[in-house]
Amino acid sequence: MRFMRVGPVGRERPVLYVDGRHFDLSSLTADIDGEFLAGDGVRRVREATDLPEIDVTGQRVGAPIARPGVVLCVGQNYAAHAAESGAAPPTDPIIFYKAPNTVVGPYDEVLIPRGSAKTDWEVELAVVIGRPARYLASPADALGHIAGYVLSNDVSERDFQLAVSGGQWSKGKSCETFQPLGPWLVTVDEIADPQALRLRSWVNGEPRQDSSTKDMIFDVAYLVWHLSQYTVLDPGDVINTGTPQGVALSGRFPYLAVGDVMEVEIDGLGRQRNTLRDA
Repeated sequence: MRFMRVGPVGRERPVLYVDGRHFDLSSLTADIDGEFLAGDGVRRVREATDLPEIDVTGQRVGAPIARPGVVLCVGQNYAAHAAESGAAPPTDPIIFYKAPNTVVGPYDEVLIPRGSAKTDWEVELAVVIGRPARYLASPADALGHIAGYVLSNDVSERDFQLAVSGGQWSKGKSCETFQPLGPWLVTVDEIADPQALRLRSWVNGEPRQDSSTKDMIFDVAYLVWHLSQYTVLDPGDVINTGTPQGVALSGRFPYLAVGDVMEVEIDGLGRQRNTLRDA
């Protein structure tokens, strides 16, 4: 199944997307959030009958998961991206936090921060937790705690992240609007293998990234298991699993400027299009 949230900021309503048709889920839940996932919401939607069909033409599409308790991110999780960043592949996952209030919709404007000269794009596969994950016994246990997957753009400001960070990356990751998600939250049964998905990005229509999740250093199951050893993952939490090579940090492309258009896409998870504006 594919879940969406449609409507103005702060007033989105939950929607089920099926084969180009949209169905209102308001009778089953107030929102697509951690409470919905923890309350067996996916099963309840699957068993529902006579959901009202709605027309969402012209309406804003919000992020498909509301109010994540945390956005956890994995750095340098593709060997080629680590190399273009000038670093050796990590032997343990690099973890940093991104402020949850950075989350915006897949077509919302993204704001270049004041004083920024190095705003960058990062197409990523994001994981949405469906069941609490605490001290999981092995990576084999992890997939049962995932509600689904979502397309993510881990927008970054590289000077904030690296030059004036004090050694922590979150300053360059937590600027407002720096976390476009969506358009859909796609349940795990729709994705046969999360390690066999093509990821791509473009700036102003020009190709930037083109890779596959099979090139991850640490796969999805390992990351969820690993994180559960250090923190409790709650329903609705989001994990960005890393980006492949082809970002501006590589030196091969210019950084983003006002008026630029970022587009990112992952097989089965849809496509985003965000225009850059000045904060």
